[in-house]
Amino acid sequence: MGKILCFIYPEMADFEVTLLLHRLRKLGRKEIISVAVNKEPLMSQAGLVYVPHMTLAEALTMDQTDVEALILPGGPIQEQPLGLTELIQQLDHQQKLLAAICFAPQFLGRAGILDQHQFTTSCSEKHIQDLGVPDPYPRHRFVKKRVVVDGHVITAEGRAFVDFAYEVCDWLGIFESPEQKQQMLQDNKGDS
Repeated sequence: MGKILCFIYPEMADFEVTLLLHRLRKLGRKEIISVAVNKEPLMSQAGLVYVPHMTLAEALTMDQTDVEALILPGGPIQEQPLGLTELIQQLDHQQKLLAAICFAPQFLGRAGILDQHQFTTSCSEKHIQDLGVPDPYPRHRFVKKRVVVDGHVITAEGRAFVDFAYEVCDWLGIFESPEQKQQMLQDNKGDS
C-alpha cells in the first residue's frame, strides 16, 4: 500500500483536500499519514480538530520508499514550519508528487520548487502586499488556471478542489481508464 503524506496545520482549509484524501484512501487504497509540526491537536478552518499521525521530524527520518506524494492543503500565509522545506526537498529529489492547493504553493515556493515549475495559486500579489510580507511565489512562473500540472508538481486554485482531486488521482494512476476519471469528474460537478 502506497503512503500519502498530508501536511496539516492550524487554520488549514481542510475542505480543499477531503475529497482527494477520500478518493486516495477508498479508490486508490492508499495509506493517508497526517504530518504536522508536533502531535498536538489542531483546528482547521472548518472547526474540525485533527490529531497528527507524526511530526515533520519523524517524517524526515522515516523510510520514504513507499511514500508516493505530499499533499498540502491551503490556509493562511504563514512562516515556513521548521522541517517542511527539507521534507519537500527530499520528496522532490525523489520525484515524488508534490500537490498544493489555494495558498499552499507558498510552501513549495519557499522550498525553491516553484523556481523550476509553473504553478497556480489563489493568493494574489495584492494580498501579499496588503499583508506586508515577502512574496513566497515566484510570480514569473505563475499561470492563471484552475489547475496546473507540471511534471511531479500539481497546484490548484482553492475553488478547483474537485479538479485538483482528480488530477492528483490521475497522476497517481488511481483511475482504471480515462473514461472512469471523466465519469467521476462529471458525477462530482453535477454535469450530465
